[in-house]
Amino acid sequence: MSALGERLQNIFSKLKGKGKLSESDVNEAMREIRVALLEADVNYKVAKDFIAGIKAKAVGSEVLNSLTPGQQVVKIVHEELTNLMGAEQAKLTVSSKPPTVVLMVGLQGAGKTTTSGKLALWLKGQGRRPLLAAADIYRPAAIKQLEVLGQDTDIPVFSLGDKVSPVDIAKQAYEHAQQHGNDYLIIDTAGRLHINEELMEELMAIKEAVGPQEILLVVDAMAGQDAVNVAATFNEQLEVSGIILTKLDGDTRGGAALSVKAVTGKPIKFTGMGEKLEALEPFYPDRMSSRILGMGDVLTLIEKAQAAVDQEQMEKMEEKLRKAQFTFDDYLEQMQSMRKMGDLKEVMGMIPGLGKQLKNVDLDEKQLVIVESLIHSMTAEERANPDLINGSRKLRIARGSGRQVQDVNRLLKQHKQMQQLLKQMNNSNVGKKGKKGKRGMPQFPFM
Repeated sequence: MSALGERLQNIFSKLKGKGKLSESDVNEAMREIRVALLEADVNYKVAKDFIAGIKAKAVGSEVLNSLTPGQQVVKIVHEELTNLMGAEQAKLTVSSKPPTVVLMVGLQGAGKTTTSGKLALWLKGQGRRPLLAAADIYRPAAIKQLEVLGQDTDIPVFSLGDKVSPVDIAKQAYEHAQQHGNDYLIIDTAGRLHINEELMEELMAIKEAVGPQEILLVVDAMAGQDAVNVAATFNEQLEVSGIILTKLDGDTRGGAALSVKAVTGKPIKFTGMGEKLEALEPFYPDRMSSRILGMGDVLTLIEKAQAAVDQEQMEKMEEKLRKAQFTFDDYLEQMQSMRKMGDLKEVMGMIPGLGKQLKNVDLDEKQLVIVESLIHSMTAEERANPDLINGSRKLRIARGSGRQVQDVNRLLKQHKQMQQLLKQMNNSNVGKKGKKGKRGMPQFPFM
């Protein structure tokens, strides 16, 4: 997805650089966008219709004669891209009589079992009481995998082993959910390497037995155009209610995300954005459109921050920052909160204007481990007052953490830069004049 975003951003930067646009300028940009979409594995018809829709709006006199025609074209592309992916967020259907049954379907290898666990954890975070049901009796260790996920997330898993039919497992899981007050039942079903009649007959039988409110198709976004074809076939035979795209954070060309809604007519409801169990996000077409076009995604960033840090902790930290009292314990706390928010590069890419700057920056999460080990090797007194750390203390900290003295020096320098920046910010906030230096932002400990 990032490669497509980069291509589109380069095209738009050319448009924005021109004070006036001609119809030929717009045509050339549309040609380049069409090539970028096709190379990103977007369905040919989807790309053709998308370009036609943009062009019809972009060559009007109100755009070409406006003060900022390049920005107007970007606005039109953003709107059309959002519409292409579904316009508005599609929420899960809720049964009027619990439990709400969610049938997870898809090919083997798409990540159904892991996604079932992620969805259950997300529902739990919404205050729900989900039950996972292990109905994949064919793949070796599929049941065990779901049980481990249940243990890791403290979510109950219903299992009858691999000798009972998936239909009976689904029926008994439904009864169990009713009896134990579970308001969601997520059924993990078997997949195959290819779509076949046997697979579809089994899924249809489970559908008939438990009448799911949601049939969610789990699709591997890295499969590109094949993913779209799979989605279309599953939808024709099962009539799915929504799609979950997995591995959207991987080295994918992004075409599946843009094509799947247009081809199937069914909304993308969630996206898997990483390996962590928390890495499942509700899909917002407008936010994804903004990310692709390099506009950031502030709303998702705020939601992630609110989920990672409680209000009381945030207020305490704000007070400390105002007083420029940023200890190494605070440093550690902030890093741990940031890690809860997900992949660092993805999180920082949500900040408007920062995505492109991070293109060649290596946000190495391993550096966080180094920083943590250094801070844990300090005494409580040293963490509270880094000025105490002299040569012999540096040597002890380095040895205790299995690192080098240079690592300790680098961390101390970063901390000092942070303190200086906080003082400058606080001074400017109370109206004091400060000298404009060339120091710039302190480097994050993971860069």
